Amino acid sequence: MDPWHILLLMAAYFGLLVFIARRFTGRADNETFFTGNRRSPWYVVSFGMIGASLSGVTFISVPGWVESNGFAYLQMVLGYVVGYGVIAYVLLPLYYRENTTTIYGFLRSRYGRSAYATGAWFFILSRWVGASFRLYLVAAVLQGLVFDPLGLPFWLTVVITLALIWLYTYRGGIRSVIFTDTLQTVAMLGALVLSIYFIRAALTPEDLATWGASVDSRIFFFDVADGRNFWKQFLGGVFITLAMTGLDQDMMQKNLTCRTLGESQRNMMTLAVVLVAVNFLFLTLGKDLSIYALAHGMDAHGDALFPAVAVSSALPSVVGILFILGLIAAAYSSADSALTALTTSFCVDILGVEAKSETEGLRIRRVVHVGMTLAVAALIICAEPFVDASIIKNIFTAAGYTYGPLLGLFAFGLVSTKRLTSTWYIPVAAVLSPVLTYGLSLWVPFQFGYTFGFELILVNGALMTGFLALAPKARVS
Repeated sequence: MDPWHILLLMAAYFGLLVFIARRFTGRADNETFFTGNRRSPWYVVSFGMIGASLSGVTFISVPGWVESNGFAYLQMVLGYVVGYGVIAYVLLPLYYRENTTTIYGFLRSRYGRSAYATGAWFFILSRWVGASFRLYLVAAVLQGLVFDPLGLPFWLTVVITLALIWLYTYRGGIRSVIFTDTLQTVAMLGALVLSIYFIRAALTPEDLATWGASVDSRIFFFDVADGRNFWKQFLGGVFITLAMTGLDQDMMQKNLTCRTLGESQRNMMTLAVVLVAVNFLFLTLGKDLSIYALAHGMDAHGDALFPAVAVSSALPSVVGILFILGLIAAAYSSADSALTALTTSFCVDILGVEAKSETEGLRIRRVVHVGMTLAVAALIICAEPFVDASIIKNIFTAAGYTYGPLLGLFAFGLVSTKRLTSTWYIPVAAVLSPVLTYGLSLWVPFQFGYTFGFELILVNGALMTGFLALAPKARVS
């Protein structure tokens, strides 16, 4: 593909995003940026959240997983459905009852300021790392297809990518994201379906038979020693969803823009069902990509598989265009909300911007928004030499450590009435919990032959809950 054609496609796409953002934003005050004035239609939120939930990592990494893991990822997706149910009927009522700008307001009312700040900082760390990993993948692909042929360095690719996201989110924040994500979800799903159609059309019955004989296409695995074991994947899916969606200001910020609790619950359960179908399509795409690569002697695997096939000279050029469009749409629909959520949490939870004047609050929010954009760019650039072949595995592994303390804090707060007034105990426990989890991940396989998978987040959350249960008894405040 001609790099200049890709640049023109990107320019046209972002021009449309900026137009939509300005068309539907309305006021550009902090209330609009942080909460969307709490009047977003639930069906618009739900549709846009499809793209935000999947991201560019799903667009590339999930199809790339099929060759080595078959359809085992679907076991985790089924766990997502259960997790979304818990979010809809346990966590969302809690958030609407608290009526705070960020979901970590619950920690302040339940434990106090120390836990409130701890929860916010762990979210900021988690989302900063997660958003950076997701955008790294997009920047790396664009670097190979567009910017390397033009002789431009990787750091400039990252800066351009984030500058474009900042451009259409700086004014309206979450309000802009709600409506631009609708366009991005349409682009991503369209690219997904059409890519399957064109690649499938290029395959022969002999190609399909060859793949079936060489790749395990099962969905369910029950061997305990297998990393694809059903219960490891399923429980990992449940708790990763609870942590990375239900306890994540990024994803919940969209839900809390709905008019009522009932609409927000409807949004969440609709999303749960749709994501099963969409992830199945991504796995189907992965199967077709593997068949095509095998039939044409292509040495491309993992995250490199989809990009390599998409630009193959044997396929119509429209497949490459669809790949670029879908990748940008999927990646930026998660990145824009991540930058908005990071800005919101830092302004509200750390800096207390709601207690300041509107003029001062607006100035702080704009500075923080630029700062968060630069922080993500810096991490992507610095992490480039250390990221391995499967970004999605990196993201879920990191989530097991950074979201575990949040899982424990919310779980203990919901099931116990014990009051904690110590200002140091919760932050210390929140640091010790992932450290001990990492130690167990090294010791248990050596001692018992059991290797942790994505269920590691459950271990981390249980340790944090145990620390809170063992905390010195405090007076009731």
